[in-house]
This record gives sequence, structure tokens and C-alpha cells, in this order.
Amino acid sequence: MSPDQARALFRAGLRAPTAGWCTGWAQANLIAVPREQAYDLLLFAQRNPKPCPVLDVTEPGATSAPLFSGDLRTDLPGYIVYERGEPVAEVADVTGYWRDDLVCFLIGCSFTFEGALRDAGVPVRHVEQGVNVPMYRTNRTCRRAGDFGGPLVVSMRPVPAAQVADAVRITSRYPSVHGAPVHVGDPVELGITDLGRPDFGDPVEVRVDEIPVFWACGVTPQAAVMASRPKLAIGHAPGHMAITDARDTRYIVP
Repeated sequence: MSPDQARALFRAGLRAPTAGWCTGWAQANLIAVPREQAYDLLLFAQRNPKPCPVLDVTEPGATSAPLFSGDLRTDLPGYIVYERGEPVAEVADVTGYWRDDLVCFLIGCSFTFEGALRDAGVPVRHVEQGVNVPMYRTNRTCRRAGDFGGPLVVSMRPVPAAQVADAVRITSRYPSVHGAPVHVGDPVELGITDLGRPDFGDPVEVRVDEIPVFWACGVTPQAAVMASRPKLAIGHAPGHMAITDARDTRYIVP
């Protein structure tokens, strides 16, 4: 399926996590804030590049981008609207909340490197189970920038112990979509006490021979919105990404 075909389905109302969709095409997190907060958010991303690798930024009020030729208000499978840090709506279309001063950030997404993991025989459990990737707030604090600060959010994929080195090597070649893991092993070191209760997404099976591996996650800006409480922000529903017009190979570092 092409990105255009996927976006048409989402525009028509289909809601689904996008892991495994449009093999070969990069996916991105969306966060939109008023122009008056856009510089602080850009600085937050620059200071925290692991969870917030910026792929594109729109002009105020723009509803598409060079990386995304669809409509950013309608062509994702789900959105969350925040007012003063509180989620006030989870919707399939944010046209009614749109403002002409909103600046959209497209942030790299780890779904982009999952095809490379699968090609190498590394399992991607949430795709196997047909659920959303599990995501967790951690005890690591991001470097603050102006109005924005908050915790690092991570995604987790259980990896067979014998394949952890392969998973690290493969994903390290994709620094623009979070790159290598930020932690391997005991989740308690990240302040995560129960893998079965993610803050976002769905729990997945972790088998006896597997080790939990954690990657920085592009939901981190939404955690910063919740912690910092700007007047308005719009983000993708976690796991329900913007499917871009960029090939995933664009983000491989040789």
C-alpha cells in the first residue's frame, strides 16, 4: 500500500495503529503548537535529539509539508487535542480545532526501522500480535527549553537475547528515527515497574528467552505538553502515525 492509499483510508475514518503499514516508507510523529511556542519546542527538540529527531517543520497554518503531501488535519488515523496540558479530545479529524498560527513538527518514528529488524529475523512483537507498541514514561528527565520540559518516553520491543546485538546494530543506522536503544534489560532502571501496564499503547508478550529493549520515543513531546501545559497542542494518537512520502532508506546512515 502506498502512503497516499493509507492516508485516504484514514481520511475516510479508519482508525488503526500504523506499525507494519506501507513497508518501505518512513513514519513520523506529529506535534503542533501555536507559533508563540514553536521556537521553544524546536529548541526542546534540539536539546533532546534522541527522542525528538526533527524531520520537518511547517510554516504557521500550513496543513501539509514536503515530507507529507496529505492533509495533516485529517490524514492520520488518530489525534489527541490538549488544552493546558490536558487531553480534551481524541478524534479522527482536527479540522475543527485548527488555527492559522499552528506550527507542525514531524518527528522521526521508530516504526521506520521495524522493516529492517524484520528483514534480519528480529521479531517485532506488537506487529506479530496486531496491537499498538507499548510506550512508557521513564524516570529520565529531558533537558528543558523555555516553556517545555518533561520525562523521556520510550517504546519497548522484546528481543531474543541472542539477537539483541543485531537489534542494536541495525537500529543504530537510523539516528533520524531514534537510532540505537537507550536501555537494554531491567525496566526498573528506567523507573518502569510493570511492563504489563504501559502509559501509552498496549502490553505485549515478553518470552522467557527475551530481553526488553527500549528506544527513545516521539511521544516525548506530548509528555512535555502534559507536563508544561501550553494553551493548545495537537498530537497524533500514540502509535497512529503520519505516513510520509519519504522512503525509509533515506534515513539510513552507511
